[in-house]
Amino acid sequence: MDVLQFSVTPYLAKKLGFDTLWFGYLQTMVGVIQLFGGPMFGRFADIFGARVALSLACSSTVVFFLLLVIADYPAMLFIHKLPTVFMHVLPASQMVVADLSAPEKRADALSKLGLCFGIGMIAGSTLGGHLSTHYGEKFTACCGAVGSAFSLLLVIKFIPKTTKAQSPRTNTDSENKNKSVFNVGEITRLMKFPGVTPTFVVKVIAGLPSGIFQVMFSIIALEFFKLEPQQNGNLMAYFGVVQMVIQGGVIGRLTGRYSESSLLLLSIGTSSLVGLALAYMQNVFQFCFIVIPMMFSLSMFNVITDSILTKSVPSSDTGTMLGLCASVQSLLRTVGPTAGGFLYVNYGISSIGLIQCVVNVAMFVFLLQRQLKKEQ
Repeated sequence: MDVLQFSVTPYLAKKLGFDTLWFGYLQTMVGVIQLFGGPMFGRFADIFGARVALSLACSSTVVFFLLLVIADYPAMLFIHKLPTVFMHVLPASQMVVADLSAPEKRADALSKLGLCFGIGMIAGSTLGGHLSTHYGEKFTACCGAVGSAFSLLLVIKFIPKTTKAQSPRTNTDSENKNKSVFNVGEITRLMKFPGVTPTFVVKVIAGLPSGIFQVMFSIIALEFFKLEPQQNGNLMAYFGVVQMVIQGGVIGRLTGRYSESSLLLLSIGTSSLVGLALAYMQNVFQFCFIVIPMMFSLSMFNVITDSILTKSVPSSDTGTMLGLCASVQSLLRTVGPTAGGFLYVNYGISSIGLIQCVVNVAMFVFLLQRQLKKEQ
């Protein structure tokens, strides 16, 4: 149901007098909130369980949409974003999957989860576009609240109370459970495990340019492509179809045949070509072709980096690690709107694509040299 907001927020913001810069501020606020909320949410899941965390995420989504219903003036658009501190439905779902899957099957399991979210994107985007066009933004937000409440009921009914494998409790385990959700030391210590910090650096640097484009897409669809709400919903549904095919039928097979380091290189190399294509894109028809390699690179990059990071830490800390992964996306959403708004207003959409191309080419060369040195 989260995807319904993309058929509501940009158009409601425009009605309330928001320009590109203020909409960027609104998106930046969400990024800042989730930047700090992600790691705490992950720690919460490790202490209280993934089902409780997923229930909290769904409950926050209900409140989010209810506040959107009563957003009749600009300040309310900022206030309705406050529940996003707990709105980590995808990371919470990943926590459940990571707990219930074997390490060697984790990348495939995470990609299958992406398939489910792709189906949700198709249904939510299509429904959101039609509802917003025919019944208005407020009615669409009400439907989002009802759908999120139904999701909460499904979580309570079907997700096991305990998802982590049971193991003999040690003193360390007891100490871990007694520590606070807000214990920053327990979160940052995960960065000391081998391979975690370099992977995080890659995740941030290589993901920043594509993150800028994703954050600015609502404005690009509105101003550059000049799409109506229903057309925007159809385009988002197309994203979902592509993501569903890639995550359900492509990524799982590739992870079974090739190493994660090779697939990481493939995703970054593809992203550089996508950036070049975006720089010379002229219309939405061309963009529909670019979406295919773009969704492939994004899906592969996120699945592989999340898989590497969760396998680099003990199973008792997978929730916190996935919370940190979510905070990376939030960091991109924090920096993205300001940087993207500046680039789009002053240099056009081509500047975003060219930066994505250059950054990913540099990262590809760096990782390739590093991998060759390891093999030697």
